[in-house]
Amino acid sequence: MNELDPRLHAIRPDIADARLGAAVGAARPVEGEVREVATPILSLHREPRFDSRIDTQALLGERARVFDTREGWAWLQLESDGYVGYAALDDLTPPGPGATHRVAVPSTFMFPARDIKAQPVITVTLNAKVAVLRADERFAHLANGRFVVARHLQPVGMFATDFVAVAEAYRHVPYLWGGKSVLGLDCSGLVQLSLQATGRACPRDTDMQEKAVGYALPTDDIENLRRGDLIFWEGHVGIMADPRMLLHANGYFMQVTLEPLADAVERIAARYGRITSIKRF
Repeated sequence: MNELDPRLHAIRPDIADARLGAAVGAARPVEGEVREVATPILSLHREPRFDSRIDTQALLGERARVFDTREGWAWLQLESDGYVGYAALDDLTPPGPGATHRVAVPSTFMFPARDIKAQPVITVTLNAKVAVLRADERFAHLANGRFVVARHLQPVGMFATDFVAVAEAYRHVPYLWGGKSVLGLDCSGLVQLSLQATGRACPRDTDMQEKAVGYALPTDDIENLRRGDLIFWEGHVGIMADPRMLLHANGYFMQVTLEPLADAVERIAARYGRITSIKRF
């Protein structure tokens, strides 16, 4: 087996995912237990400390395999994209009823009653998963007893058709390293979130996306780009909204911005280099 990527393979010097087989070496193999994200947004940290860097986030209803728990932390691997990290143990529960719907808008509220004037219980975001018991034209009644505006949900297996349109709804959302919601996201988070909303699998980090998605176009020809093309730099990615305009979450403006690609190319080249690849679906 090739060298294991600790972002995608649950392996530490002491324990490791038993599914890795002989690759675990001297580490003790652990089967792990499936848990479900019970909070609107669950941050995965690099170390079991709240001041440790956030590498990614998981959303309500996502499932993860927990390999170790200690002092209020769980070391886990997300089922959706395979990412490994540490998360707060209290925000994970045994799996509940199977999800029937996903949130199909950037964010919506869970209400305690069928009343939009009721005090919302929590805010949930795009691609969060919920179990609906019954619904009418106005509200969906969830298995947890709460209510969501029905038109903000779509059945599991039903997806948006234009991932760029999904991404465009996040314009002006603040930049957050490791973020993956309308409350804050990073460049690869925007790409992953938008593609997942259209039912396409997409890895989490920029280098993974550059290898896995689409097919390559010449990097020296930016005159024939199309809506939906992905532009990669070392450590950065953006989405072409049309042949000239780039949509991307970036640390320069500290938000999701739409700007001429030529401007972004000139600015980014000064610090990080030239475009490394262009990918098209």
